[in-house]
Amino acid sequence: MKIRPLGDKVIVQRLEAEEVTPGGIVLPDSAKEKPQRGKVISVGTGKLLKNGGHGKMQVKKGDEVLFTSYAGTEVKLGTKEYMIMDESDIMAIIED
Repeated sequence: MKIRPLGDKVIVQRLEAEEVTPGGIVLPDSAKEKPQRGKVISVGTGKLLKNGGHGKMQVKKGDEVLFTSYAGTEVKLGTKEYMIMDESDIMAIIED
């Protein structure tokens, strides 16, 4: 099954939560926070402009991004979970 976002929507797959703190403490499942970091799976065509064209998307497939705490809507397709969010919910692209 494929999913294709529309307009300025982005599909992100959340990265796994850290299981060990930087100090070496192992976290139980109940103490883990959902990460605000993910990988862009797919992007829409861009925001619809008044002239009928589409604005350029700032993120692309494969980018690793940071997003706001309450960003997007979680959806499950098969066994995988994704988030569909506005591009404006993405705060930064992580570059190595």
